Amino acid sequence: MSDLADIKAHMPIIGADGVRLGTVLSVAFGRVALTRDDSGLGRIAGQHHFVTGIHIASVRPDGVRLNANGDVAIEHESDAERRLH
Repeated sequence: MSDLADIKAHMPIIGADGVRLGTVLSVAFGRVALTRDDSGLGRIAGQHHFVTGIHIASVRPDGVRLNANGDVAIEHESDAERRLH
């Protein structure tokens, strides 16, 4: 796992499969939040998406690289769930 302190807002997040998952909004509580523009479609639309720190393989100038494919690494939660944190 890389140092989360090296992750900055607006960096792209790229899965181990090379697929771009989104853009960093912020880092807090051991996870990276994606921007709302990356909130997906269908049943997960409008939910907050995160990548936990354990999935961060490296932080490079060109973006955050994951050690898992995006469909495995991404988490989402509704606004109601977020208010519980």
